[in-house]
Amino acid sequence: MFSTFKLLNLDSFYSPYDFATPATPIAHGIIRFHHEIMILLTFVCFFVLWMLVRTLQLYAYPNERNLVLTRGAYSFAYFKHQGVVLEIVWTLVPAFILLFVAIPSFALLYSTSTFCSPELTLKIIGHQWYWSYEISDVPEGGENLFKPTKFDAYMMTEDSTKVNFFPRILCTDKLVPLPTQTYIRLLITSDDVLHSWTVPAFGVKVDALPGRLNSVNLIIKREGIFYGACSEICGVNHAFMPIGVVALSTMGYFLTRC
Repeated sequence: MFSTFKLLNLDSFYSPYDFATPATPIAHGIIRFHHEIMILLTFVCFFVLWMLVRTLQLYAYPNERNLVLTRGAYSFAYFKHQGVVLEIVWTLVPAFILLFVAIPSFALLYSTSTFCSPELTLKIIGHQWYWSYEISDVPEGGENLFKPTKFDAYMMTEDSTKVNFFPRILCTDKLVPLPTQTYIRLLITSDDVLHSWTVPAFGVKVDALPGRLNSVNLIIKREGIFYGACSEICGVNHAFMPIGVVALSTMGYFLTRC
């Protein structure tokens, strides 16, 4: 059984001020898309704010160029305009902005749902309040390299995390070993209620539904320890249902399975 060990990679830990360092192409694409949209959103917000202030200056107090906003600024007379062209412009411009945003968004959404032939399958089952895992290696020949490995992962106690220098409420007593540079298929379901298997560094958030098997593909680009947690409110111990994954080189992974 693959147990927790002292493998520290500072890039794998979370920063309270930024996203987790991406470890998959999908996570990298999500973070990059977010940063690009924030630039556009900032421009739109400042432009709309400037338009609102100028409107108050020109029509609430037409004789005062240095506007001081008071309660009377919101009681100016209704201004009726005949600007048909203006109506068309401020209707079409937001539509073009949404279209501009939709193109990379759909491309990223398509890439998250693209399936390929997996080299390894990881089955994940959510329970109240822990995760069960089953790893099966499936090469192209169709026969398993190893017997399926099954184990349960529980949250480590606070005393154990202090001794091993692991993050509190995020580390589990057993880490899920996964190889890097390998196509992995995740099969996710639940044994009781709704859960959600979420690892931000992977860009993965998949609901675990009882009676339903959800699937997602994954390829990890770098080694390290990555943490996540159930992100679906699933009961009284929802906050104590973490996820711990250790990504190893392909050779290191096979050594742990032998």
